[in-house]
Amino acid sequence: MESAEIRRRWLSFFEERGHTVVPSASLIADDPTLLLVPAGMVPFKPYFLGEVKPPFPRASSVQKCVRTPDIEEVGKTTRHGTFFQMCGNFSFGDYFKEGAIKLAWELLTTSVEHGGYGLEPEKLWITVYQDDDEAEQIWRDVVGVPAERIQRLGKKDNFWSMGVPGPCGPCSEINYDRGPDFGVEGGPAVNDERYVEIWNLVFMQYERGQGTGKDDFEILGDLPSKNIDTGLGLERLAMILQGVQNMYETDTLKVVIDKATELTGVAYGKAHDSDVSLRVVADHMRTSVMLIGDGVTPGNEGRGYVLRRIMRRAVRNMRLLGATGPVVQDLVDVVIDTMGEQYPELVTDRKRIETVALAEEAAFLKALKGGTNILDTAVTETKAAGGTVLAGEKAFLLHDTWGFPIDLTLEMAAEQGLSVDEAGFRRLMQEQRERAKADAKAKKTGHADVTAYREIADSNGATEFTGYTNTEGETTVVGLLVNGVPSPAATEGDEVEVVLDRTPFYAEGGGQQADTGRIRLHSGAVIEVRDVQQPVPGVSVHKGSVQVGEVTVGSTAYATIDVRRRRAIARAHSATHLTHQALRDALGPTAAQAGSENSPGRFRFDFGSPNAVPGTVLTDVEQKINEVLARELDVHAEVMSIDEAKRQGAIAEFGEKYGERVRVVTIGDFSKELCGGTHVRNTAQLGLVKLLGESSIGSGVRRVEALVGVDAYNFLAKEHTVVAQLQELIKGRSEELPEKISAMLGKLKDAEKEIEKFRAEKVLQAAAGLVSGAKDVRGVALVTGQVPDGTSADDLRKLVLDVRGRIPGDRPAVVALFTTANGRPLTVIATNEAARERGLKAGELVRTAAKTLGGGGGGKPDVAQGGGQNPEAVGDAIDAVERMVGETA
Repeated sequence: MESAEIRRRWLSFFEERGHTVVPSASLIADDPTLLLVPAGMVPFKPYFLGEVKPPFPRASSVQKCVRTPDIEEVGKTTRHGTFFQMCGNFSFGDYFKEGAIKLAWELLTTSVEHGGYGLEPEKLWITVYQDDDEAEQIWRDVVGVPAERIQRLGKKDNFWSMGVPGPCGPCSEINYDRGPDFGVEGGPAVNDERYVEIWNLVFMQYERGQGTGKDDFEILGDLPSKNIDTGLGLERLAMILQGVQNMYETDTLKVVIDKATELTGVAYGKAHDSDVSLRVVADHMRTSVMLIGDGVTPGNEGRGYVLRRIMRRAVRNMRLLGATGPVVQDLVDVVIDTMGEQYPELVTDRKRIETVALAEEAAFLKALKGGTNILDTAVTETKAAGGTVLAGEKAFLLHDTWGFPIDLTLEMAAEQGLSVDEAGFRRLMQEQRERAKADAKAKKTGHADVTAYREIADSNGATEFTGYTNTEGETTVVGLLVNGVPSPAATEGDEVEVVLDRTPFYAEGGGQQADTGRIRLHSGAVIEVRDVQQPVPGVSVHKGSVQVGEVTVGSTAYATIDVRRRRAIARAHSATHLTHQALRDALGPTAAQAGSENSPGRFRFDFGSPNAVPGTVLTDVEQKINEVLARELDVHAEVMSIDEAKRQGAIAEFGEKYGERVRVVTIGDFSKELCGGTHVRNTAQLGLVKLLGESSIGSGVRRVEALVGVDAYNFLAKEHTVVAQLQELIKGRSEELPEKISAMLGKLKDAEKEIEKFRAEKVLQAAAGLVSGAKDVRGVALVTGQVPDGTSADDLRKLVLDVRGRIPGDRPAVVALFTTANGRPLTVIATNEAARERGLKAGELVRTAAKTLGGGGGGKPDVAQGGGQNPEAVGDAIDAVERMVGETA
């Protein structure tokens, strides 16, 4: 039975029995505690925790899952894989133990002809929790499983919880006996390789307390509503129904192994090491395709690093199998063809998936070439010194410069008999992170101890931000630091950090730059505010200098922001939202925000994309943005619950921390995002948006820069002036400029070619004269000389080879010519075969000449090139070459 049919039967069976079929959620977990979805119940977690009322009493799904803690075991065991599909059925206060047990037994043992999986009842073994008499009684008396095939296990094996206080309960696992070929008899309590678990039934009936580990916690009592959470591993069931030895030989993975075999010529089943590599390739490529399909792009952090790590392991294992060129295209295609029946979106999104995967392969092959040389050198040096541990500094260099994940360095070092100083590597990584954090912290705190800010917050509470509706207002100074030190007062000229009880000043955050302005105390003192930061949550620190008078803690004041600057920033921020939505419309949801900066009159916006955005697409995006401005859409903000915001389709960026209540900024019917920044009231206030272009800022991340409002107008005005000047010079209309300028550049290029041709011919005319002046040095025809200054290296090389070609081949010949270009001497030396037979090699002669010139050089035995710093030493270099010819010949 194929995997797609297993999936279809599962969903059909439960739908016919009153379950709502829920599509698989994305692998990108909608949970700040998870990078990726690791289990089938994750999308239902809010229902089990009581955070959200379930919209149905019972449900069923086949959920895509990724787990990587045991990545090193992939390919070595029969069951470890990074991607798997978890078939689940769930009950929320509806049926409980008996219902779940009877449904599971029915589906597993019903014949294939009648819609089941057709497993032999006598091969199914059951485990229950050690104290769960009820579950054992149902299996034995209601279902009819013999008592000898029911085993009791402890909390570690047959009790489930989320690892934190909350719902928990006993489990009952269904195991399949694969027969004596897989080990001794005795049931799953004795041998879990022979008796492989295929279905786990979790009975959520208790509330757990604090504790650590799988079995060290207290049961507080019964839950008010009892739930069911079950999970059947699709790949494990496929292994059984398809009669294969392990999950890698099931239909959706074996085809990938077959393709890898075709690409490398290495047969599966012939050798342990190559079999492991083939399994790694199959597993990792399938996982990579599924991750990219759900919008993950390779990177050095978070889920991007998970993808990069497994993709690079797959590519490297293909190299170990003998592949010499790119292989990802073929492997990705076979995965999409195989998994596309179950997940049609893979087929629809094939081009994007291929583009992302191919770009990562190309980047890694380039890194692998350079990094492998560095690693090989480090290994050789370590072994030569009698060491067995590769230094952490070398591992860090490979990671930082060549993008080698540490596990790849560990594998490659182990293959050469070395371990790696992981502690040293991680120390250097931590130091790097701390340096980055220190830079960011210095920006926020001015190197002050954050304790001072926390004490102000504890005494006075959070700063009330009034800037959404006001640009000025009454306030009180509740905290003051002078040169980073808490102080009761500050005087004229002091650099200060001021905390107010309420403020219209926006603190830098969410990509928006801070407000600037003035704080005028009622005593007459004035503070010029240059920056506002939040070194601790909720406390706005105004950084600036005292212009006049004395500032004291407790003083009342009037705060006023630079309104012109604020409006320019607000225009930029609203334009960023429009650009984000327009890019998503053009490129798809993977063009998600990866960073931004909103400054007065301009902004930059970073987004995910594996390739450069074509100029035509960027033009369309710009046009769409400006059309929205012309529609005069209202912009409004509303505070709501995070769940309501998601229901309304508001874009929330992963990695951002959101509370229960969030601010949603809506621009007409065009854009809706979670945002704490300031904005215009209507899109017409933006005036104009001009995208300046886009560029790469890292693997899979692009950056758009743009101007807004008056700044955009000024830019276009300057462009218009330049165009007008060109029209005057070229005597043509603006639409004719590209063609006319292209024609002029073409003529200029042709003229440069003619000049180059003439110059080269003039240089080569000297060849005959040089040959006639050849000197005989112990039977070797030696031609030396200095050609006119400014001769290019290419022309000098052509001349040397031409002169060598004019000397009869049976006569040993050395040609050494020199020139000076840009104030530096240059030499090219060539030898013929007869000279090389007498030990005269061009590379060695060049090194001698270049050393005399104060430089270096090298090359092949027949022709070599070098240079130096001292053009006055050319005569001495010629003499050095002649001496070496005489000594060697």
